[in-house]
Amino acid sequence: MFSNLRRVVRRSIRRAVDLSHPARSPLGSAVVNCLVYHNGERQDGCADAAEALRRVRKTGDSFVWIGLHEPPQDELAGLAELFGLHPLAVEDAVHAHQRPKIERYDDTLFAVFKTVRYVEHEELTATSEVVETGELMAFAGADFVITIRHGGRGTLGPVREALEADPEQLTKGPVAVLHAMVDHVVDEYVAVTDAVQNDIDAVETMVFSEDGSRGDAGRIYQLKRELLELRRAVGPLGRPLQQLSTQPITVIPPEMRTYFRDVADHLTRATDQISAYDALLDSILQAHLAQVTVAQNEDMRKITAWAAIVAVPTMVCGVYGMNFDNMPELHWTYGYPIMVGVMAVACFVIHRGFRRNGWL
Repeated sequence: MFSNLRRVVRRSIRRAVDLSHPARSPLGSAVVNCLVYHNGERQDGCADAAEALRRVRKTGDSFVWIGLHEPPQDELAGLAELFGLHPLAVEDAVHAHQRPKIERYDDTLFAVFKTVRYVEHEELTATSEVVETGELMAFAGADFVITIRHGGRGTLGPVREALEADPEQLTKGPVAVLHAMVDHVVDEYVAVTDAVQNDIDAVETMVFSEDGSRGDAGRIYQLKRELLELRRAVGPLGRPLQQLSTQPITVIPPEMRTYFRDVADHLTRATDQISAYDALLDSILQAHLAQVTVAQNEDMRKITAWAAIVAVPTMVCGVYGMNFDNMPELHWTYGYPIMVGVMAVACFVIHRGFRRNGWL
């Protein structure tokens, strides 16, 4: 009941994504928006990438933010030539399915993040999808930031709105956008790991219930697979964040390292939670298998006990079923009822003995 209540509350407070952001414009098949920021303020009007870059380098203290969604290679190649992006990074950005990383190419940073989302479901089954992943990439230079999104999730609308509400942070330039992106991604990691706990609690309750041995082990395996998907998104990001928060990088001002260090701490929390959940699921799975083994042993003891009881009349009937002419009490008037009584008493005594020992 409490698990379902937490799901309802989480649905009601989840922040909706504004897909009709005022910066959105039809600049191309993959271009979501192209914005110029000067002294932390978004400039009116929307220009193409070349015009935006010209304005930025003319005014100074400005940068351009270009958002793309699954861009084709030819379209990204044009931007790569305009902004001087490295061909290897451009190739990774087009084909996606990259491992989370942050690489430096001269004065440009190329970052890859895995976005995650908790998939709401009424009940966990052996085929339930718990964690949905996407991909988010970014090129960050001295006066530009290019964000690339793959998949249907991971929109940066809320990130952009939060940054525009804090002009002081935007004055720090493209690195402020990069920090806001990774902070948003890591916050989603923490939210998803918290949500997964509800499913682990449900599985744990199932296993340790009275009929836990009859539970479905497929639900536990499915949850472990989804947790592995989450670990693949979260784990590899630890080392790049440590580099951004500790090592001197041209694009990252020294005062911004503290911000990345804070994000790294949040990521460590999510990583620790995932490791703890994985260990807990291993224990739950072992407990479930132990319960199944105990239940099977109890069933075998019951079968064995009843087989021993049935063996007594089977033996007596087998003896008197032999076709010999001279057998004791074969023609005696009271032979049949006495043998039936002996079998009944013997079965009762054996049954009572098994009941005392807990076999029946």
